[in-house]
Formats: sequence, C-alpha cells, structure tokens
Amino acid sequence: MSKEDTIQVKGVVQNVLPNAHFDVKLEDADTNVLCHISGKIRKNNITILMGDRVDIEMSVYDLSKGRIVYRHKK
Repeated sequence: MSKEDTIQVKGVVQNVLPNAHFDVKLEDADTNVLCHISGKIRKNNITILMGDRVDIEMSVYDLSKGRIVYRHKK
C-alpha cells in the first residue's frame, strides 16, 4: 500500500482510549472511526485531548480504522 492509497478527512476526538487510541467522529459523516496517532505526533509529544479537531488518514481497504496525522490549533 502506498501513500496515495489513503483518504484524508477531518474529525473531532470523541473519546480517549488506552494505548494512544482515540474514537474520532468524522465531520463529513456521522460515523466513528478508531484511530491511533502517527509517529511524528508521538515523536514530538503532541498531546491530543477530547474535543480536539484532527486530520486523519484512512486506508481505502478498511474505513473503520485510521491514523491521526495533524492536530488543529484552537
């Protein structure tokens, strides 16, 4: 799978789960996606809390899971 095989969408963090997983509600649709954080966010110690607006990448093969790649500033 290459980088071109991903879908980028925006969402809001609804719930913080253990092991750096988050329940994110998509802005375009009324669906929830289970997400983990990307390596750059983990490396730079960026804190993600409930209510944060984030950009996520989802694979075209599994639309129920994703990766948080950006946290928007308030």
